[in-house]
Amino acid sequence: MTRSPATPLPPPKARRRLRETAALTQTQLADRVGVTPGTVRAWESGRTTPRGRKREAYAKLLKTLAEKAAVQAPEPKPKLEPESRPQPQPEAKPQPEPEPEVEPEGKPQPQPDSQPQPQPVAAPEPVALTPAQAFDALYAFSAPALVRQTFLLTGRREQARESVERAFQAAWEHWPEVARDRDPVGWVRATAYEYALSPWQRLRPRHRHPEPPPADPGDRTLLNALLRLPPRHRRTLVLYDGVGLDLPETAAETEASTPATANRLLRAREAVAGRLPALADPQVLHRRLAELASNERLRAAEPPTVRRGGERRARLRTRAAIAFTVALVATTALTVRTAPTHYEPPVSPGQAVRGVPQRVAPGALSDEELELRQKLRDQMQDGPERLSPRLE
Repeated sequence: MTRSPATPLPPPKARRRLRETAALTQTQLADRVGVTPGTVRAWESGRTTPRGRKREAYAKLLKTLAEKAAVQAPEPKPKLEPESRPQPQPEAKPQPEPEPEVEPEGKPQPQPDSQPQPQPVAAPEPVALTPAQAFDALYAFSAPALVRQTFLLTGRREQARESVERAFQAAWEHWPEVARDRDPVGWVRATAYEYALSPWQRLRPRHRHPEPPPADPGDRTLLNALLRLPPRHRRTLVLYDGVGLDLPETAAETEASTPATANRLLRAREAVAGRLPALADPQVLHRRLAELASNERLRAAEPPTVRRGGERRARLRTRAAIAFTVALVATTALTVRTAPTHYEPPVSPGQAVRGVPQRVAPGALSDEELELRQKLRDQMQDGPERLSPRLE
């Protein structure tokens, strides 16, 4: 059974431009499609892509907005160049001479201040950053916090650090898209969480050796309660009570509806409160999550190291793809070179061999054959008789 091709959609930047041209807010567009405003924000930023019926409804609405924008667009009027005619110069009028000011008697005039008046200082022009400088600034600002948040999801320090580095390497590969995103930290955070919670992490040799737990007994108990939650519930709890996102933003980042996200959050809070009744209050839970993440000594690599690692990984993937392509071309060429170029007839059928006597049906035995059979029967076939003691 083949799948039908997905409905094409314009780029994320064009989606936002069509909505703004139609004077629609994200909430109004979300009501038409049947999703949350956070989901529309994620679609327009490129972090997520609509699927299924929502994709068809969204594409149909964007097509309608594009048609309306094309109809309402006015046709450009041709510009007429003015004729080159000399313009009349205004006559210069004589300026009246200023009359001398007469100072009134008996009243002292205020003397001007001898100190110069302060001149307004122009605001410094913003300095344009290079892509590497902008990436380094984003990494220095958000990497330490993202490592602590990812530690709450995995309970492993090295895995949290590696997940954040991989997410920033992916951001450096797609830097033009990430730099124009309205929430670049959210883009990196979603990528880091996806890598950290991937089921393939269980197959790595590092996952077989547990890391030392936190030194504080309370932190160790809270971390164990978090790790016992399902991955989706754990991620929702960390985003809402740990990071501090609201419910629509949490639903958009986890690619779920708002009711489903609220249900996951309530179930996660109930599970944590069942193990730790003191954390039933959301404010207390938020404070304890922040303390658990800040008590661990988590380190992050330097920005140039992350950039060079991403570039090295991209070069290795490119070289591997080139080597695979070369090997495939060489194998194809060898197959073409060694393949037979002419038709080989099959093996001819078998023929009867002449000179062999025909098989004769069995009949009566001759006297010699009867004598030989009797001789063979009379001889002992099992060896000599066994010696047994006898009484004398």
